[in-house]
Amino acid sequence: MGDLPVDLLEHDPPTAQRWLKRRGAEILGWTLVAVGAAALVLPGPGLLLLVSGFALLATRYTWARNRLLPLKARAIRLAIKGVSSWPKIIGSIIGALGITALGVLWVVQPAVPEWWPLDARWWLFGGWGTGITLILSGVIALAMVAYSYRRIR
Repeated sequence: MGDLPVDLLEHDPPTAQRWLKRRGAEILGWTLVAVGAAALVLPGPGLLLLVSGFALLATRYTWARNRLLPLKARAIRLAIKGVSSWPKIIGSIIGALGITALGVLWVVQPAVPEWWPLDARWWLFGGWGTGITLILSGVIALAMVAYSYRRIR
């Protein structure tokens, strides 16, 4: 029974609306897991997205519920560690603001400076999509620091 979808264990027949809602949650859950896994190595809130994805999948699958608890525990440990002292809090805020500032720089796309040693195409490559991602990551990081501070301290 561990790998069966939860709705197969229920007895009432699925309606079209419920089927669509469950499939939508499943698609969103898998999307969050995939983006979260990528964000573990790319700029972004990887662990937060993974936990969110597994939380959605846990509404349908018992295996996801089993994997959600260790992810939540790791996220809580990291949150506690991140607000355990004022230097860490200030460092986190400065880092989040720095990521946000880099995102703004990417969106604005200033001209290539003379000191830039590489070809001009490598200056702020990725365009506004990268900038928006960096800005969102910075805002999420600031929100997480504030939430962790209020919740833990």
